[in-house]
Amino acid sequence: MNAHRSLRTLAVTTLVATLSLSLGCAKSEDDKDASDGKGTSSDGAGEQVAAEPTKGAKTCTLKKYGGKETDLAKATVGFSQSEKEANPFRIAETASIKAEAEKRGVKLLTANAQSQFSKQISDVQDLISKGADLLVIAPLNSDGWEPVLKRAAAKKIPIVTVDRQINAEPCEDYVSFIGSDFVQQGRRAADQMIEATGGKGQVAILLGTPGNNVTTERTKGFTERIKEKAPKLKVVFKQTGEFAREKGQQVTEQLIQSKPGIDGIYAENDEMGLGAVNALKGAGKKPGEVKIVTVDGTKNAVQGIVDKWIHGVVESNPRFGPLAFQALEDFGKGKKVGEDIVIKDSAYTAANAERDLDKAY
Repeated sequence: MNAHRSLRTLAVTTLVATLSLSLGCAKSEDDKDASDGKGTSSDGAGEQVAAEPTKGAKTCTLKKYGGKETDLAKATVGFSQSEKEANPFRIAETASIKAEAEKRGVKLLTANAQSQFSKQISDVQDLISKGADLLVIAPLNSDGWEPVLKRAAAKKIPIVTVDRQINAEPCEDYVSFIGSDFVQQGRRAADQMIEATGGKGQVAILLGTPGNNVTTERTKGFTERIKEKAPKLKVVFKQTGEFAREKGQQVTEQLIQSKPGIDGIYAENDEMGLGAVNALKGAGKKPGEVKIVTVDGTKNAVQGIVDKWIHGVVESNPRFGPLAFQALEDFGKGKKVGEDIVIKDSAYTAANAERDLDKAY
């Protein structure tokens, strides 16, 4: 990934970053480092806003991108969801998009790729054929978007991607990416794992789906932080659980057989972490015997902290509706929007899980 597009250096415009939205106001740990390992947060858990802007933030405008001014209230927005909505993250994400469209009185067309990339490409092309003036895409994969980008460019249709990036040029192939700092999420998960294990022992990583930036960056942040802060904590096992609970359980069952003395499991989303819990229960393990740290912030995972099966959860907020529609509105009016809009995520630990359970999704 090009350096200017790395989430480690993402920035946003002041306009977008200071929006006061009904679903936004998340507070996080110290965004500079978040290295205290505690993962505690203020009362903003479960909500969403963009991070503070960074000097020199890259922005996108209509003049640079091409096209004409658009009144969002009179436009048709197409939303392409990538995965089956059995995953709470996807359920909350779609619900947020639909709720914001209804709130603003915007006509919304939706499609769900059911975790099939070829279908998602067809879905987006179909949304264009049905008259979508603007697109919000939650990409399944980061690569392979050329057919969609070419067709959208021919019609000067602005595209905002959420949650996952596509490997293309910002403000040329798409307007803006809205999502979390996934490298930082990995670092924060590592901090929690170091705290849980005392910085010693063996840990496993349940990797997300290959081929997207979320998996790559959450792994990078975690492994680099472990190497830097806890060299006696060794990553001895890595295998994809495909961001799915059933697969996470299967992989953990294999892990227990091959590494019976494993001390910790880093699951790159909650669903895999919950699958790991099921596997540990089936193997007769006790709550907390193997330290589990996950990323997302679903109610089931936060309840897992309360029940002592999960040590901590780094939030990855899926409520993109307000920020996505505001970015489209501002862009359509000719205003600047950030090429990369970073979400400030909170975290759940034993200190706040029970209190903030109703804020999880």
